[in-house]
Amino acid sequence: MSNYYSNRAYMETPEDKQKRFKIRRFLVVGLLSLLTVVMTCWAVLAIYYSNLPTNFLRAAVSIFFPFAVIIVFLRVKSIEKAFVFFFILFGILLLWWLLIPPSNHRQWQPMSEKLCSADIDGDEITIHNIRNFEYRSTTDFTARYYDKTFSLSKLETVDLYLNFWGPTLVAHTMMSFGFGDQGYVCVSIETRKEVGEAYSAVKGFFKQYELIYVVGDERDLVSWRTHVKSEEVYLYRLKAKPEVIRSVFLDYFEQINRLNEKPEWYNALTHNCTTTIRGHALPHTENRPLDWRLIVNGFLDEMLYERGEIDTTLPFPELKRKSRINEKATLLNEQFSDRIRRDLPAMVQDEQ
Repeated sequence: MSNYYSNRAYMETPEDKQKRFKIRRFLVVGLLSLLTVVMTCWAVLAIYYSNLPTNFLRAAVSIFFPFAVIIVFLRVKSIEKAFVFFFILFGILLLWWLLIPPSNHRQWQPMSEKLCSADIDGDEITIHNIRNFEYRSTTDFTARYYDKTFSLSKLETVDLYLNFWGPTLVAHTMMSFGFGDQGYVCVSIETRKEVGEAYSAVKGFFKQYELIYVVGDERDLVSWRTHVKSEEVYLYRLKAKPEVIRSVFLDYFEQINRLNEKPEWYNALTHNCTTTIRGHALPHTENRPLDWRLIVNGFLDEMLYERGEIDTTLPFPELKRKSRINEKATLLNEQFSDRIRRDLPAMVQDEQ
């Protein structure tokens, strides 16, 4: 067999070699051309959604870039050199884009105007600017914040909220940490929007929003979604040891304090409400493999069920049906947190 292949290579004519070279070159050029198109499309969007001072300038530069790419490939005689020129041009653009700084000093919408912070002293953590708004509509509300001290030794539970605002493929996630009789601390990782700014999934990829950890009373963060925005909200108790929960909680607040000094950009793919949660949990928990449902997170509860990280005593469809809390989240009083957990799987102990 080896003699056959060696004889075949020996018998290969120059024409055969030239043909193989042309095929390989065609494939390489084809792949590089496809990559060039994708990178050019990204560059156009990155420029259009950039921090250039005027809409006209953003539009003009975003239109100019693909024309510049076309000119490079038309004027440079060697296709190899044309690709080199393109990658240099794209590299300059990428460097500029990476150096666009986030800021804590903008005209923020009232709901994300104040950043949370925390002071830790031994077993006690004092959280500042816990949000507790009273809502009458999406535009009519009373802004309220308060400070509260919790005992870390009492932190023993953590719950996951899945909020669906429309499409069931994606959801917003929130975590709520339970301190027994001291109550719950709910954390929602969101985009920090400026006055007049609305969320856009496309803009979320292009440094349009700073990252904010909204730390709030459950009556605020949950009722905002169940009552005011009419979202479908599901609540699950996560299975985790108290020492792991405390480590993850402290990891959250290290980042929360850090954002006060060093703001960061939100990214709809890499730095969003779900991938950031995984980033906080990963150093303190078993290293689980990546799963497509971390991105298409409308199926996140299904993934957790398969991994045994939420209650599995019921079939998953029944668990999900029982975990919907919209009807329970009606009375916005001091018993709100207890009421929404009433009869939920794995939370019977909360009623005792």
